[in-house]
Formats: sequence, C-alpha cells, structure tokens
Amino acid sequence: MDLVQKYFADFSEKQIEQFAALKDLYTEWNTKINVISRKDMDNFYEHHVLHSLAIAAKFEFTKDMQVMDLGCGGGFPGIPLAIMFPDAHFHLVDSINKKLKVVAEIAAATGLQNLTTQHSRAEDIKNRKFDVVVSRAVAPLKDLWYWSKPLIQKTKIYNPDTANGLICLKGGDLAAEIFESGCKPQVWEIEKIFPQEFFKEKYLLYIPIR
Repeated sequence: MDLVQKYFADFSEKQIEQFAALKDLYTEWNTKINVISRKDMDNFYEHHVLHSLAIAAKFEFTKDMQVMDLGCGGGFPGIPLAIMFPDAHFHLVDSINKKLKVVAEIAAATGLQNLTTQHSRAEDIKNRKFDVVVSRAVAPLKDLWYWSKPLIQKTKIYNPDTANGLICLKGGDLAAEIFESGCKPQVWEIEKIFPQEFFKEKYLLYIPIR
C-alpha cells in the first residue's frame, strides 16, 4: 500500500481500507482458485494494483461513466479502478466463470457497489454499450480492438482527460502488434509514470473511438 500511496495521495479513508484489504482477500482466494501467480503475491501491490492504476494516472472516469473490463481474469484492472473511481460503473467480463466468482466475492468483501460481472465472451455482448473498454494483457491489439469497437459508444462531451475508447496495458516490443492492428494508439511508457524497475517495457495504450 505504501507504494500505491507514493503515487496517489488523495484517497479517502474508505478507499485506503478497500485497497488495504485486497492482498489478504486475494491471498485467501488464491489458495482455493489460482487467480494470481503465487510468485506475484509478494509484489501484489506493485504488479497488480499499481499496474492497474497506470490507467488512473492518465485518465479520469467521471460520474456515471460505463466501463467494461474485457477478460478481467481475477479482477485487474477493474477492481483497483472501481475503488479509485466510485462514481463510475465497472462491468467485468470474462469467459472463465470461476474467476468471476472471485471477483464478485472480493467486490462484496470490500463493499464495492459500482461493479458487476458477466460470464461471457466480449463478442457475445449485444445489448450494452460502454464509454470505455479496459484490458490487461488479454489478446493482441488487433483482436482487442475488433471485440471492443462495437461495444463503445461515442461520448458527446469531449474532454482530453476523460477516456472514450479502448485502454489496454501491454508489455514487450509492440511495434509489430500495433502495425498488424491497423490502429494508431497513443502510447505511454509506464516506467515514466511510475519509475519502478518492474514497469520497464510495460505500456499503456489508448485508441479513442472516432
């Protein structure tokens, strides 16, 4: 938690309690369902919470915004973002139901009222639209954009700090992946946002809906 608070200083008391509760909850659930690599648990706040919050370092999710976490796995980046932005609504989607059970239980245990889950593949969601789709290391950018684009509604009010499109967290050499996607995302080096060794060659990508 100290590492998270090094970069984000304006949490409410409730948010601090919610973030602080996450490690014990995930440690307990990980003994039943393996949602996080066990070697990662020693660096839980850096590798999972702070990594997720790289999105919050660049973008604001405002009141009543609808945000979908595509392929949320154990709840990242969706759960940290839902704690960070209690007035936005987060819909966490994954094709593996047992991971969503963990997400729902952790959301309930931390008192998150702004988070729902759905057991589905993104391409099967036909009845909802979102302001933003977020994702962490789920699939190539080409696929993420193909799945996300039909689900994103163009927001009428334009604000450069408020996202309206696809935001994803990725690592490694992305040149070929970006080229193959046919997209021109904005790209930030996370190491420049959070100067930690872990974030070397990790990136935040944003494709606005046009």
